Amino acid sequence: MSLNKEKAIATGRVISDLCAKFVPNTHFADLQYQFDLLLYRRRAELEAGRSSEARGIVLIGNSGSGKSTAISHLFNRHPDLQLLTPGKVRADVVSLSVPSPATLKHVGLSCLNALGYPLRRERTAGIIWELLQGHLEQRQTLFLHLDEAQDLHINRNEREMQSVVNTLKSLMQNRLWPSGIVLSGMPSLIDLLHLDPQLSRRFVPIHLAPISFTSHGNILPEIVAQYLDAAQLPIADGTYSAEFTKRLIHAGAGELGLVIELIIAAIEEALLEDHSPLGLRDFAAAFRRRSGCVDDLNPFLCDDYRAVDARALLATPDEEVDLLTPHAKNRRRAA
Repeated sequence: MSLNKEKAIATGRVISDLCAKFVPNTHFADLQYQFDLLLYRRRAELEAGRSSEARGIVLIGNSGSGKSTAISHLFNRHPDLQLLTPGKVRADVVSLSVPSPATLKHVGLSCLNALGYPLRRERTAGIIWELLQGHLEQRQTLFLHLDEAQDLHINRNEREMQSVVNTLKSLMQNRLWPSGIVLSGMPSLIDLLHLDPQLSRRFVPIHLAPISFTSHGNILPEIVAQYLDAAQLPIADGTYSAEFTKRLIHAGAGELGLVIELIIAAIEEALLEDHSPLGLRDFAAAFRRRSGCVDDLNPFLCDDYRAVDARALLATPDEEVDLLTPHAKNRRRAA
């Protein structure tokens, strides 16, 4: 099967615009409120010449929940919030992913590199973070954001974890320039904050919980419609239904970010194949392309879609029993 270059380029422009869209939700509203509260409070303190210990936010959610998209939109929606930019001294927000290995030393070095201050000599983790605190003050950094922050906690001994806790607290309590911290990562990240009550009380938790038909059954058709309007595509009669919405949620593993990715992928399939209106076949094709599964394991096509593991890749009929949920396996054995 060959791909038409001109059509692919035109489709790519549409998909790029769709990927740049952001769908607000209740969880993001909470995140936005808490961040704005901390931001405006800190700015008020700076105007008054005061300095108190900073606070932080921890955003947790499963893979595909939309954490990275939410954080990106959170920072970019403030036109006067200076992000870390080459050639700019001020950096209200410094955002980076926790490197691997996620030791305090490597994280500190990554932060210094991001700020444009690479070290040329070997230094201890303690000295590295002292240097980092000084550079955060020079850059007037209000918030340090660490993505995939659960790696700071995973496979660490008690001494290492306590060092992480103490380092985070020292950034927020720094007498000369306290910096707020935004952590985002998988649900296990919350275990790090539970290690120390003094640390956990400084953070506001926001949980991007999995979605369900109960929570999003009425919302998802509106989201699909928004993306279709942006792509100037109609939807086939009869596609919108409670059954379709349930299948869409399951195909996205119950994560809003993955569901939106599927919606965009279905639109891409329709545009490339000249399918108008968009219909169930395009959603099925999008899932097939993403997972590589056979149709018997495609949530948009099979009868018992709830039994399918939507995160599995390259599934074949012979492997079907391995992809069933425990409940579905018991039903099959009983039959």
